[in-house]
Amino acid sequence: MLFLKTTSVTKAPGIYEVDIAAKPPGKTFGIFLATDPDNPPAGVLAALEGIGFQNTYKQSYTHKDKGKVLDLHFQKNGTDLFNGWKTDECAANLAAIETLFDSVGVKVAPRVMSLAEAYA
Repeated sequence: MLFLKTTSVTKAPGIYEVDIAAKPPGKTFGIFLATDPDNPPAGVLAALEGIGFQNTYKQSYTHKDKGKVLDLHFQKNGTDLFNGWKTDECAANLAAIETLFDSVGVKVAPRVMSLAEAYA
């Protein structure tokens, strides 16, 4: 989900990039983080767990600029069909996500992926 341009700049300590995205129709969002594995954002990761998000993917790699990166994906099940979020859950979860990232100075912009991106 993330296209990381560089590891020389962070959005917050230990966080290179954040993407809040949903597959169409766009009610159930996932959180995608590119983090510094040598300086992990422990407080943010703990807070994500605290609001019910579970780590579903973890991949380490070396960026083309030679920096180390740990990609993390988080999901939270809802009560709608296929564990999706109902409208009220979506609003509450997006507010919690925004509050969490605002607290570390990261402005997030939730988005709905294109069909090509979502099912690639």
